[in-house]
Amino acid sequence: MKTQSAALALTMIFGTTAWAACNATGDSAAGGATSGNPSGGSASGGSASGAGQGAACSATAACGGDVVGAWKVASSCLSVSGELNLKPFGSCEHVPTTGSRTVTGNVTLNANGTWSDGTVTTGSEKMTLGSECLMISSTPVTCDGLAEFLKNYGYVTASCTSANGGCACSTTVQQTGGLGLVAAAPTKDGNFTKTGNELDTTGDTDAKYSYCASAGGLTLTPLSTNPQVSGSIVLQKDGGSGGTSGGGQGGTGGATLGGSGGAAGSGGGVSGSAGSGMGTGSAPCDIYKTGGSPCVAAHSTVRALFGAYSGKLYQVRNASSQTKDIGTLRPGGFADGAAQATFCNGGKCELTAIYDQTGKGNDLWYQGTGSPVGGSDRPANAAQEPLKVGGNSVYSVYIAQQSSYWVDASKNGIPLGAEPQGIYMVTSGKHFNSGCCFDYGNSELSRKYVGPGAMDSVYFGNSTQWGSGAGAGPWVMGDLEAGIFAGSKGGNNPSLPTVAATYVTAIEKNNGRTEWALRGGDATTGNLNTYFKGALPSGWNPMKKEGAIVLGSGGDCCNGNTNLSVGTFYEGCIVAGYPSDTTEDALQANIVAAGYGK
Repeated sequence: MKTQSAALALTMIFGTTAWAACNATGDSAAGGATSGNPSGGSASGGSASGAGQGAACSATAACGGDVVGAWKVASSCLSVSGELNLKPFGSCEHVPTTGSRTVTGNVTLNANGTWSDGTVTTGSEKMTLGSECLMISSTPVTCDGLAEFLKNYGYVTASCTSANGGCACSTTVQQTGGLGLVAAAPTKDGNFTKTGNELDTTGDTDAKYSYCASAGGLTLTPLSTNPQVSGSIVLQKDGGSGGTSGGGQGGTGGATLGGSGGAAGSGGGVSGSAGSGMGTGSAPCDIYKTGGSPCVAAHSTVRALFGAYSGKLYQVRNASSQTKDIGTLRPGGFADGAAQATFCNGGKCELTAIYDQTGKGNDLWYQGTGSPVGGSDRPANAAQEPLKVGGNSVYSVYIAQQSSYWVDASKNGIPLGAEPQGIYMVTSGKHFNSGCCFDYGNSELSRKYVGPGAMDSVYFGNSTQWGSGAGAGPWVMGDLEAGIFAGSKGGNNPSLPTVAATYVTAIEKNNGRTEWALRGGDATTGNLNTYFKGALPSGWNPMKKEGAIVLGSGGDCCNGNTNLSVGTFYEGCIVAGYPSDTTEDALQANIVAAGYGK
């Protein structure tokens, strides 16, 4: 999707900065600097420039120590100064930024390497963007447009006005999770590691802190130099007995199974019986073939998508950089989740590839260093979300920011140009954000913006930049490049419902010249609903598909920039042709019968 790089600038750069007024009670300072003394209150000699100035905060020396426990924020004093580098905005590399933030609430760090964040970050920030910042992906934008991007990527309010040929922007923050860091998908739980005096947290948004734990206190300082962050978050041991949990984390939208196997993300095992692993007979690609629209790409970490498929499903890499292919338990059956758990053995476990089950070689590889496709992202955490499907213990593709997958499938049967195409995926209605763009489907070969119709992908999330539906989302929409569409034109389609089921079937199909459709439903029960069927947007007919396949990001990503979106992928196919509703209804029945969450 166009403006992927703009979205990156707003979350990946702002998401690694933090501001807080120096105030032990958690109240925001009315103006600039405060003294930072633990008794709280504003210093009388604060900066006269108000919210536009970062507070002068003192840093606490890092000393390491034991961080396990339940902690409550006692005070926070964080300030930001210097320049942001917003290079994804074109030549927007020097953006003066000042501001302040306050952190309150609780954090729990468990002995098994998991953590949960119940903090609330509030504050305000100002920045000045020059005229060079008003060009994104070769398209001019206005100051109002920049404000909309800011509001979509972590800020509760944002306003930008013309100033000296550029924009002067003011924002406010009211965010749960993220521990002082602003993000479109602030982390509320995940995993942590310690290296020396550095604490690294992982989740939908990763962060690094220097720390000092001593005498019942824990002091954290975010490590950020773009811009410079100074000061600390001071926490004290809470009265509860937290910090001893051994329960596994299932991710924002995932099932939590048992718990004794350790953290999602630390490679913990999946508890419970292995299930029969029996094949399900006719599978999604058999159904599509019978309906005259054969699969040209089929991906899943959960199960075989052909009734007779018995090959490898995906590849994982452990902490020793060894790799293992995970296959099915039986032909047409479920993934061998136990093999992954044994191989990763409670340690780091990355999902490096998702194999194409059609035999056409359209394997999806992570976009990053060491991958056959290269790129600027990294593999997803293969153990982040364990779940049960049909009584079998399996894992999802849990996409956090800076994770995505891609392959050039243009010579391997995927529809090109205006050729008709259908797509489905099973995703999560509990793990999503407004970042651009959690897609699965046909995308650009260059991984750069091309123009309308260069993409043809199903999108799931609550982005409102180009299109939206009823309620607050998430919605099933179509990323056709230069717009995420909810209907025949940009903007809101009130007939498109919010789909908040734990497991969601999402369908997009496009005949390439005149008509396209959006369908979906609960992947555990009931029938599909047709959310939209009608004409292609003007300027997108005919389509101009290029034939790459993307999972987890927009089309102009992630080779030189990085993914902003989050979401979960369990299974999906791309088919040649324009599937009938009858075929898709049979597909839904098969998905329901698979037994997601059971």
